[in-house]
Amino acid sequence: MKFILINIDNNARAGVIETDHSKIETPVFMPVGTQGAVKAIEHRELLEIDTKIILGNTYHIYLRPGVELIHRFGGLHKFIGWNQSILTDSGGYQIFSLADLNKISKDGVYFQSHIDGSKHFFTPETVIDIQRYLGSDIMLVLDECVPYPASYEYASKSQELTTDWAIRCKNQFKKTSTLYSHTQAIFGIVQGSVYPDLRRKSVNELIEVDFDGYAIGGLSVGEPKDLMYEMTKICTEKLPFEKPRYLMGVGTPEDILEGIESGVDMFDCVMPTRNGRNAMFFTRKGTLSIRNSIFKEDETSIDSNCECYTCKNFSRAYIRHLFMVKEILALQLATIHNLAFYHWLTREARKAILNKNFQEWKRSLLNQINTRITNKGE
Repeated sequence: MKFILINIDNNARAGVIETDHSKIETPVFMPVGTQGAVKAIEHRELLEIDTKIILGNTYHIYLRPGVELIHRFGGLHKFIGWNQSILTDSGGYQIFSLADLNKISKDGVYFQSHIDGSKHFFTPETVIDIQRYLGSDIMLVLDECVPYPASYEYASKSQELTTDWAIRCKNQFKKTSTLYSHTQAIFGIVQGSVYPDLRRKSVNELIEVDFDGYAIGGLSVGEPKDLMYEMTKICTEKLPFEKPRYLMGVGTPEDILEGIESGVDMFDCVMPTRNGRNAMFFTRKGTLSIRNSIFKEDETSIDSNCECYTCKNFSRAYIRHLFMVKEILALQLATIHNLAFYHWLTREARKAILNKNFQEWKRSLLNQINTRITNKGE
């Protein structure tokens, strides 16, 4: 993996990540393909909206269909028929979200499957081995995602555990090699909850391990937004300038723009796809809940300035009808549009960075997209 910085506007960065599968212009939003597919959208449509990288989930894919099957197919790219880049997370967040079904020790994590109750054990080493079998372009280390709120003592011990696991992951990464014809990169994950000194300590320790890139984890878990923004900035101020930074699980369009302003290069979140399946659309003029009766006879498109398949071909009235009658096509059209919007957002941010007017552009855009569309034809 290569990362090339092209331009900087204050802290905002425009660059390119090159893997053996694609060139990814940054800032970039990565659609979430938890189980080998981005929900309610075909791979062909992902390519049509210029998706260069998707995220897969190690925990879910490990449980179903299993890494042995994926290995027999020649890796995750071939199994799912995706010829662009894939980033896989470590499964740490999923284990965190299933707190009642896991037990964490210094050796690793015992957990029960949420599917059938079967028992499993993830260590830093096995998580790397699993991701070798998957063959993702970028893999992440095993970490403990701390809930919010958490005491300083708990967050401190967790941060130390995450660093220890990161070292073990890197050692296993160096001992093993790719199983397929492409190279793999590995990212460390910064933890430390909402405590500035722990965040800085985590960054310093991970830099010593020397990863290909760095993820900022443990945010967007219930903390106030101002704390999330503060912790992000604390991390980016200390992370290596020449390596990519990835803010995990974030978030709203505003969150992404704040992250870009702090120097983040990569983002992922289920929000555009999940909200789309619940009839909420992101547009350049604000958010729109299509089930609102005001749109029943609205002949305009979801977003008149959008060139995606959904906006070029269908009216708000028709899409509302599809949601009201629970037609599956509604979910597909909503997902296409919302992901197209998120890609547009990061592309426009990149243009603003290249033009050295990111902050001015951001302020102007936020005035538009932070509104709610409640009138026909807006």
